[in-house]
Amino acid sequence: MSALELKQEHVLGLAPMDDIHREFMQLLARLDDASASAALTVLDELVAHTEAHFAQEDVWMEASDFPPLHCHRGEHERVLEVLREVRRLAAAGDAGIVRTLARELPVWFEHHASTMDTMLAEHIALTGYDARTTLPELAEA
Repeated sequence: MSALELKQEHVLGLAPMDDIHREFMQLLARLDDASASAALTVLDELVAHTEAHFAQEDVWMEASDFPPLHCHRGEHERVLEVLREVRRLAAAGDAGIVRTLARELPVWFEHHASTMDTMLAEHIALTGYDARTTLPELAEA
């Protein structure tokens, strides 16, 4: 059983963001626990969630005029490229790459949440932007 969960220090006090991050970590835990036969299905769920997760943060960054938007978005784009490449390799039979992702992505996330997402949450709080404005696919989740 995976011990992956959202750490208290990564709860940023912005409920919609914290919820998305909690879901992200739950999917990572499911991926870490997945059997070889189920890993590709869970990976697909993780990719879809992460695309929506990052799109939601894009909405917040643009709407609140977040100054380092391009840096933050660039990091998201690089992570999505990695996820899609891992998905491609996994579909081609490389089961080990999924295990590597399940170990390494939480390390990236902890740093990202502690830096870029913390700055975004603080910016949103300072500007008074209503972050409850969510994308439909995340509101339904």
